[in-house]
Amino acid sequence: MKNFVEELKWRGMLAQIMPGTEELLQKQMVTAYLGTDPTADSLHIGHLCGIMMLRHLQQCGHKPIILVGGATGMIGDPSGKSQERNLLDAETLYHNQECIKKQVAKFLDFDAEGENAAEMVNNYDWMKDFTFLDFARTVGKHITVNYMMAKDSVQQRLNGTARDGLSFTEFTYQLLQGYDFLHLYQAKNCQLQLGGNDQWGNMTTGTELIRRTLGSETEAYALTCPLITKADGKKFGKTESGNIWLDRNRTTPYAFYQFWLNVSDDDAEKYIKIFTSLDKETIDALVEEHKKDPGYRILQKRLAEEVTVMCHSKEDLETAKEASNILFGKSTKDSLLKLDEQTLLDVFAGVPHYEIAKADIIGKAAIELLTTDAPVFPSKGEMRKLTQGGGVSINKEKLSDPNTVITEADLLDGKYLLAQQGKKKYFLIIAK
Repeated sequence: MKNFVEELKWRGMLAQIMPGTEELLQKQMVTAYLGTDPTADSLHIGHLCGIMMLRHLQQCGHKPIILVGGATGMIGDPSGKSQERNLLDAETLYHNQECIKKQVAKFLDFDAEGENAAEMVNNYDWMKDFTFLDFARTVGKHITVNYMMAKDSVQQRLNGTARDGLSFTEFTYQLLQGYDFLHLYQAKNCQLQLGGNDQWGNMTTGTELIRRTLGSETEAYALTCPLITKADGKKFGKTESGNIWLDRNRTTPYAFYQFWLNVSDDDAEKYIKIFTSLDKETIDALVEEHKKDPGYRILQKRLAEEVTVMCHSKEDLETAKEASNILFGKSTKDSLLKLDEQTLLDVFAGVPHYEIAKADIIGKAAIELLTTDAPVFPSKGEMRKLTQGGGVSINKEKLSDPNTVITEADLLDGKYLLAQQGKKKYFLIIAK
């Protein structure tokens, strides 16, 4: 059996581990779980380190459980948060859970033969009929307030570093998470909880609850991965436009691919270990090759390819590469026509945009449109000169006559026109 802890160590994915965890993992197949609250209908790449831990766990022969916090998602976790999160209703939580299940299935094998097939559980199933009196008797009596108060996540919210204090609801979160571990320990023989390092306090509460409830000889452990940051110290997974989501409707495969392609050299070396299943020999060889010619961005390219295929598909990767070539390489009108609207906007997000009434585009000569309505060219004379030299294109097709009339058929998705000046200057005209 492959050593899971060693696998995490060389990948830079191990932060804290309880004594005895590695010995247990080497002795037998272990069932381990990781929890995520369904606060949105998609995971984002900030969740990926935890999901990859489960993936590596399964590849090492152990059984992964992904717990969707239908119950705890109704409350909110104070860990790493400066203010209380909004509470979600049952319908929204169920929708989010189903979406997350589909995404996680791309990383874990739920149909594996043998005992280590992945499972998904929802803590709402065992919490929905759990009364407050049950909770007070079964959980509350085993854990002291002193113990709970000592946790860093609680302290930060109480000592004034956070703006709005800590509600009783949130204070109980660590007990609810602890009860999840106790329930899974009893129902599924789950002996290990995985999570991000900000969860360490909640996770150790779980192991403590198991010991105090079932006896000190019980074996329950916790293991965390570090919180991933970028080389400049900023939070990983955040861009100026917000989160990078796994859902293609929130983040297109093209934008997803571009995110990984554009990480720094230092980050690429770190991320390729964490976010792919490539073995050590392959990664070491890629790092060496990258160092010989960093400008070729071997690491970034391989990282972007692996993660895009894993989260989306090979077809999506090819589309993303083709879309990238539209800006930076040779491509044709056919390549443009293949793009859906959102990908088109993502590809040309950084080029000048001109919004013009559709009636002012259709039936107008290109020379009028591109000098008067959208000042792509400073003058008609300059546009004529560039057109003669083959330096003007519309929708990736060279314009032979500046007086060519724009028709409805020229509009991409019925509303976009791509003008090009020379090889690299693009302008997007949007019909309103």
